[in-house]
Parts: sequence; C-alpha cells; structure tokens
Amino acid sequence: MVIKRELLIGGEEVPALDGATTGDHTPYNGELYATVAAGKPADVRRAVDAADKAFTEWAETAPSARRRIFLKAGDVLEARADEAVEIMAREVGGVHGWALFNAGLASNILREAAAATTQPLGEVLATDTGEALSLAVREPVGVVGAFAPWNAPLILGVRSFAVALAVGNTVVLKPSEDAPIACGLFLADVLREAGLPAGVLNVVTNAREDAAAVAESLIADERVRVINFTGSTEVGRIIGTTAARHLKPAVLELGGKNALLVLDDADLGYAVDAVTFGAFTNAGQICMSADRVLVHRAVAEEFTTRLAAKAASLPHGDPADTGTVIGPLIDDRAAQRVAALVAEAVDAGARVLAGGGEPDGARHAATVLDRVTPDMRIFAEEIFGPVCTVIVVDSDDEAVAIANDTPYGLTAGVLTEDARRGLALARRLHTGIVHVNNQTVDDEPQAPFGGVKSTGYGRFGGRWGVEAFTDTRWITVAGKHAGFPF
Repeated sequence: MVIKRELLIGGEEVPALDGATTGDHTPYNGELYATVAAGKPADVRRAVDAADKAFTEWAETAPSARRRIFLKAGDVLEARADEAVEIMAREVGGVHGWALFNAGLASNILREAAAATTQPLGEVLATDTGEALSLAVREPVGVVGAFAPWNAPLILGVRSFAVALAVGNTVVLKPSEDAPIACGLFLADVLREAGLPAGVLNVVTNAREDAAAVAESLIADERVRVINFTGSTEVGRIIGTTAARHLKPAVLELGGKNALLVLDDADLGYAVDAVTFGAFTNAGQICMSADRVLVHRAVAEEFTTRLAAKAASLPHGDPADTGTVIGPLIDDRAAQRVAALVAEAVDAGARVLAGGGEPDGARHAATVLDRVTPDMRIFAEEIFGPVCTVIVVDSDDEAVAIANDTPYGLTAGVLTEDARRGLALARRLHTGIVHVNNQTVDDEPQAPFGGVKSTGYGRFGGRWGVEAFTDTRWITVAGKHAGFPF
C-alpha cells in the first residue's frame, strides 16, 4: 500500500496550496513507497507564519514542561523503533542494524535535548560600574530554518530541530526529498505524540525540482533567524552563501574525506573489524565514513589481505532482511557515480582487492582498493559509497600529512595499542573529531560534533548546541542612580 502524507503546518496536516504531490521510491527495487505533498514557497510562508505565531508562548513555556515533552519523545521513538526500521528500509534502503542504531541514538538526542532545557543560560560579568549587576543572558532566537538529510534520517532529522526547540525556538523543517517521512514527518509524529504544541515544529516537504526555491524562501524569510543544514559540501556552500546574504548565522555540517590510520603496533584483527565497520556501515553513505585507510608498510600486506577477505564476506541484499549488512545506495545514479570513481581509479593503476564491477541498480559491492595515487579522483573526492582505499605509508609523519591533505576536516581515527602515541597523532590531525583506537563513525549527543575547513562550521551537542540556537544579550541593572556630566 502506498503511503500518502501532507504538509504539517500549525499542528494540522494540510495539502500544498496548489495540491501538488511527489513520489517517494524504495531504493532496493524502485517501487513507489509514498506520495507526499509538494510544497512551494507559498507553503513555506504558511509554515513560518505558524512557527512565528507559536514562538512567544513556546519560549515562555516552563523548562520543566519542555523537558517532559522531550523525555517522552525519546521514549515514544524508542517504542516505535520497529516502525522506524520499516520506514528506513523502504524509504532509504537502511539495513536493520543501521536503522535500529538510528532509532536508539535519535532517542538519546531527544533525551539530551531534554537536559538542554535546564542548562545555565547566562553568567554574571565583572563590571566597573559601581554597584551595577552585569549579565550575559542567552535567549532563543525565534524561528529556526532546519534542513535534514536522508542518509541517517532519524539521527540527523532529530538533530536538525531538537536542541533548537528545547531552548525555546520554533522550527520549520525541510526534510530531504529522498526521505521526507523518515527525517521529517515521522519524527514530527513522534513529537506530536509526546505533546509538542501545534506550530512549534512544522514540516514542509517538496518535489526535487522545487528544492532550490523552497530553500531560498525559507532562508530569506525575515522571521527565520538561524539556519541549520546537514548535507553535502556542494549544497552547503549554497545554503551558507544564501544565509550570509541575508545576514543570518548558519550551522553547517557537511562532507568528509575521513582517514583511519593503522599503525604498526595495531591489533590487526581489531583493526580489520574497525575499518570494515567504519567504511561499510550504511553502504558507506555517512559523512564520517572511513574511505581512506592509511596503513604502515610493516603490517600493510597482512592487514590488506584480511580486510579484503572481510569485505568480500559481507552479506548484500534486501534491507528488509535482518541478515543484510550492505544494502542499496540511495538510488541508481549514486551507485553509478561510485562505480565510475572505482573504474577511473582502476584504469589509472589502482588494484581491486574486493568488490568492484558494475552496480546492480542501486546496489554496489563492498569494495577495497589499493595502489591509489593522488592523481586519481577517488583519492580526493568523498566517495559516499561502500568503497575504501588503502594507502601504504612509511611513517607516522607521512600518515598525518596524507590525512591532512584534503579540504575536508570532519573525523579521523588512529588504531594503535599505544594511547600516548595515538593522542600525539590525534593532536596533529586537522579534523573536528578524532578517535584513538577506534574507527571514524561515532556520535554521542552530549559531545561537540562538527568539523573544520570545508566540512562546515558550528557544533551540535551539549552546551555547544545551546549556543548555536540562542542569542547572547548584555543586560545591566543599576544598583544606584548614576552621575552624568550634563
């Protein structure tokens, strides 16, 4: 049965003003999964109207009341995990384990948002003005424009709005055209079930051809004060430039070209398992995926042989099958792009150790390449598919130099049994996140998450997320009448 969903505006499910809809297809077999309302700029204005109208009352809602809603939302999402798993399989090709991980982490992001409701929102400042009280006070900004991507739809969908709402803002959410339900409407259902008032979270879905116009109208609306975008660096540049043109701050979490260093003292069994997880989880469609493995020459031959065998053994197939590890990419075009990167590299001298070949629709084999050189596109471009490249290095210094030789800077990992050596290398890596003796795909809702360089700016998690979605005001209270010179 094909699911049908409308926009969510002011707590009501409503069609687009012109009645337009768009199709939402299953990556594994191309079947129509859902039809959703195809919003336009006029629908964005309706959503911002609703968010703006709801703002004052929501901002004045007691922190304890907001906390109860987010705690309940975490429990609701956890209880609906099986439903979330089915949605992710049908809508984005997410395999069972990945979908359960999404549901679990997204539930905890909601609980961490509950904690944000009662974080300190100011401090007392030193002042030279007599008996005056000088305060720095953080207050909600108003309406936040949020953009959620398809690849980790529950995690990144919740992250796009949770803390912004928790600290008293209202939100208009534009979910990805590839996952309008998983990263948008389903999550809004969870929040409504938890008691979120009407108009506090609004969702505008759209057809792919209208994406630019919808995004522009959301950013341009003068009542929208902060933009939150997670997605590709290419689109993030457009979002960031548009926000800057309207003098609005943006939180941008963009692409990555993440390196995982395997040192000569690493436990090779553990390293193979760690790299396999970091490279092939969600078919490599994660901004944190490890698509560059920098391995010391002393252990390279054994490590690479074992990694290739492990990659070749991973079960591929229907994401609805609980035994599947590698599901489809988001669509046939994405699989063809990955295959082209591999083929170009092979033509230029790279060697396929596992996988490779032509994709089957949206499905691409888990692939390991070595003999990759800097002149190949795959050396520099984010792969965003089930492919990792193995690059042999002769020293820690060479590994660091290669790892840093990229415009991206999201995450990295250092696999070593010497924590001091790993920490020393971690301090030299130009990324927002480094994991010593772990792989690159890791996330905790209370930690500062974000990158540097072309991976964007701003941080999610803990007090950093609160800072991103509040304004700091300076307020003074005079202790006595001041003296004036005239």
